[in-house]
Amino acid sequence: MSDQAADLVAALARLAAEAEQLIRAAPDGDALQRLKTEYLGRKAGRVTAILKALPSLESEARRAVGQAANQAKAAIEQQLADAEAARAATAPPAAGDLTMPARPVWRGALHPVTIVADEICEIFHELGFTRAIGPEAETERNNFTALNFPPEHPALDMQPTFYLGQGTLLRSHTSPVQIRVMEAYQPPIRVTIPGRCYRRDPFDASHAPVFTQVEGLCVDEGISFVDLKAAITFFARRFFASGVRVRFRPSFFPFTEPSAEVDVECQLCHGSGCPACKGTGWMEILGCGMVDPAVFEAVGVDAEHYTGWAFGMGLDRAAMVRYGIPDIRMLSDADMRFHRQFVDSV
Repeated sequence: MSDQAADLVAALARLAAEAEQLIRAAPDGDALQRLKTEYLGRKAGRVTAILKALPSLESEARRAVGQAANQAKAAIEQQLADAEAARAATAPPAAGDLTMPARPVWRGALHPVTIVADEICEIFHELGFTRAIGPEAETERNNFTALNFPPEHPALDMQPTFYLGQGTLLRSHTSPVQIRVMEAYQPPIRVTIPGRCYRRDPFDASHAPVFTQVEGLCVDEGISFVDLKAAITFFARRFFASGVRVRFRPSFFPFTEPSAEVDVECQLCHGSGCPACKGTGWMEILGCGMVDPAVFEAVGVDAEHYTGWAFGMGLDRAAMVRYGIPDIRMLSDADMRFHRQFVDSV
């Protein structure tokens, strides 16, 4: 062992002995806490300062100093714990009537949108999907260009999108995570992507500038629209009701072709027509479609070899339908009378 390593080992032993004397003489809990910070603090602790010399030592010396540091740290921690235990044993009893009932403490609960997101991801987990996440501050390329949005598309305007700077924005949907996943992993891919999104929408009973979506993406060999319909129908009948009617309507999205909107039978009137479904008997739940080959080209996936489908839905509105919430703004309020009712849903 080198002279430098021997000096460090001796210094650690002295620190442990010195700390033991000071801990025994500490007058109160505050003094013990100061000693803990002085000797074991992560940034400026005296033991930590010695450990900063480890990278400059050879392997054998580094091992010896590291072992001595662990022993010194363990000894100081034990001395502090013993001192705290001794103080607690001799402390006078707390003032007050210990026979009085405790004050009621509200038990925390998951947010209704979180409950719905977890349930949807768990349903698709049964089909082999895993969960993926991505940043809320995105590049214009991931949010629009790679998803086959043309440059003149109105979504790229300043009016509907929150831009942070040149080429950077708050994502307007969770679809950019699809781009990140396909660039990071080779097919087969099966992911669900929950997350917050941002648009310059009015804050009223049915719209919010900050909302939550969940995306689904499946890429593999031989994937067809039949697979998409089967997966979405399976989800709808697990999430809403067994045997619920589901219909697909032709639609358009820049990043899928062909595209469809998916409706389920209104769960309030069961198809007879009501104000909630505007008399149609159907409620729109999500948009979906086969991944456009242009998106595969943008991320380097061979569109001749692989196909895929994707869907996206708003979790805030799904929670409103599930729990009968009349106003989307209630999901953002800090009214405990509203949130308390979801305690039993955890």
